[in-house]
Amino acid sequence: MHITTDLLQDLPRGLRALMDDADASAGPSRRSFLKLATASGFALGAFPASVLAQAGGEAANAANAGLKPTQQPTAFVKIARDGIVTVTINRLDFGQGVQTGLPMVLAEELDADWSKVRSTHGNADPAYVDPVMGMHLTGGSTAIKHSYTQYRELGARTRAMLVAAAARQWGVPADSLRTQAGQVMGPRGKKLSYGELADAAMQLPVPQTVALKDPKNFRIIGHATGRIDARAKSSGGQAYGMDTRLPGMLTAVVAHPPVYGSKLKAVDDSAAKAVKGVRAVLRIPSVHGGEVVAVLADGYWPAKQGRDALRLEWDAVAVGKVDSAQQLAQYRELAKKPGALKYDADVSRLGSAPHKISAEYLFPYLAHTPMEPLNCTVRLSGKGAATQAELWLGTQAPGWEAATAARILDVDPKNVRVNVQMAGGGFGRRATPTSDYVAEACQIAKAARAAGVDAPVRLIWGREDDVKGGYYRPMHLHHAEIGFDAQGQVLAWDHVIVGQSIAHGTAFEGFMVKNGVDGTAVEGMKEPYDVPMRLSVHHPVLNTPVLWWRSVGSTHTAYVMETLIDEIARATSQDPVEYRLRQFGGKHPRHTAALKLAVEKSGYGKRQLAQGRAWGVAVHESFESVVAYVVEASVQDGVPKLHAVTAGVHCNLAVNPRSVEAQVQGGALMGLGTCLPGAAITFKDGVVEQGNFNDYSVARLTDMPAIAVHIVPSADAPTGMGEPGVPPLAPAFANAVARLTGKPLRELPFKLA
Repeated sequence: MHITTDLLQDLPRGLRALMDDADASAGPSRRSFLKLATASGFALGAFPASVLAQAGGEAANAANAGLKPTQQPTAFVKIARDGIVTVTINRLDFGQGVQTGLPMVLAEELDADWSKVRSTHGNADPAYVDPVMGMHLTGGSTAIKHSYTQYRELGARTRAMLVAAAARQWGVPADSLRTQAGQVMGPRGKKLSYGELADAAMQLPVPQTVALKDPKNFRIIGHATGRIDARAKSSGGQAYGMDTRLPGMLTAVVAHPPVYGSKLKAVDDSAAKAVKGVRAVLRIPSVHGGEVVAVLADGYWPAKQGRDALRLEWDAVAVGKVDSAQQLAQYRELAKKPGALKYDADVSRLGSAPHKISAEYLFPYLAHTPMEPLNCTVRLSGKGAATQAELWLGTQAPGWEAATAARILDVDPKNVRVNVQMAGGGFGRRATPTSDYVAEACQIAKAARAAGVDAPVRLIWGREDDVKGGYYRPMHLHHAEIGFDAQGQVLAWDHVIVGQSIAHGTAFEGFMVKNGVDGTAVEGMKEPYDVPMRLSVHHPVLNTPVLWWRSVGSTHTAYVMETLIDEIARATSQDPVEYRLRQFGGKHPRHTAALKLAVEKSGYGKRQLAQGRAWGVAVHESFESVVAYVVEASVQDGVPKLHAVTAGVHCNLAVNPRSVEAQVQGGALMGLGTCLPGAAITFKDGVVEQGNFNDYSVARLTDMPAIAVHIVPSADAPTGMGEPGVPPLAPAFANAVARLTGKPLRELPFKLA
């Protein structure tokens, strides 16, 4: 099967292959993509039969039933004698609520008693691949979107098997029975609980086809539901990856070079070895080239003290040294000329346009800074060909990590098990193509064993380790030349983007980069506005690792588009809401509905704002969901202040409106964080200048405005919601400030002076 545009629309934007399907034979096939990704160390859904057979016999069952492992109820549903239903989720939950959302979907079709539903994470087994992408991945806001039908069918298949088991026991036709809240209801008031039927039911054939409920009969899906993990998290009882504790476990901390790729010239570890609790100092390979030094100790604190006591000499002569000031000058030079073309509209009317805007936008590198630092625990057992490896971590890509572990540890892939743990945030950082921190943990475990230290190893990166030596949202520069008439009709728009490609050097480069353009760098440009745009891109190659960051390209493209659209409206004395609605016309009903809902609920245009406040508006689609913000802001003593946010959201069917609300609230706060002073990663002579939250700003509770989230009703299949709340917040805020000051804000974080 060739990858067509329709299929690619279902892939996360950060991984999407931007290919023409006009001539499918000219493009790479899905099979070639699987080969490419596997060769690069990614474990995908193309597993040998021996590995499939390990998944609890799922391969044999799937073959007999004509179903895939992803369609087999026994991999996803466990029903205990007391009626407790445990649903295995095929994604990482790192705050987005999928550990509740997917069980809701399955429980709906199962007719389960929701009070008895629990959930647990899956692993790298084939059953738990994304059913659309065929790989183990949590990303691109796809968890509910891609598994909605899958989990409905899993629930319906399980229900059908339970009914069949009851029918056999009672000797009555299955179609004479019904289900309700975890029970099968029979003739003459007979009842059997799911717990009583489960063992017999799971021995029955799995139905290949099932009828799904009419959405009008939903009693769980679409209803605001508290999260299954809420009590554990609010009470401090929730365990995360870094809470893993194994008998005899040692903790490792790594010393990374100040400049990426530097060579290790000399190591003096005498002081480190003198620290009480330090067991070993190990030199291991780095994913960026050269070596790093790991200190292995009885706990994090002695490991860190030992790491800090190391005397290391690094050689950075042969590696590039990124410097933010020089980089900006380089980007400005590149922006003066066209790059690789994405859109090639005629811009000849620029010179004769009666109104013009010339704008330069700057966006810095951003760190992910998840609240739970990066960590991975590795335990090795057995020897030779019988060696087994077990990993514990919160990962967005357990298949990638399993492949990395097998390669580094020289272990048969079928002998690698990845135990996915709850993670305290990630925002893309826990889906790294190099599996950097996982690779380090495996290298440490391997080196420790070779040195005679046979113990489980838990690697922990401190906050500074990731801020100073992790991956970043790329720095971008935009340059726009726009010509428009007195009615705000754009006559020509010439636009250049300069920024690193996040796909460069990865297995995804052949799919994500087309004609020299990384699709993630331009997503969100032009749409939904039908403007004549010539858009080109430069992707300089620099010695700074870059990665997708929550909402990927939309983190900068939404800001550019929505502030420029607002600027055109202001320049032509038009209301920004009415101007946008006219631009949408009848072509973008979801944008229109989301914006109108936010406007209506905010009171925009109907109520008087407090003295010194102004409205700001922005609307943007990402991951096939539309979020519109109407905000109230002021400028106090030269500092912008966000007071209130009203969101209009169109994500089709909201499986759990409470989770949608939470994701928009969190996304808005994260978007606000990009506006705050200090929200930037900068380099000096190749070294990151920031290290922790004292010099790298993130939004805090005191920055949070009042926020109200409203969802456009829809029965259509759900779209993504993990990321779409981020992009439109910053431009809405900026547009409000621009109305107060009369000056557009063209740099993040905000700079009014």
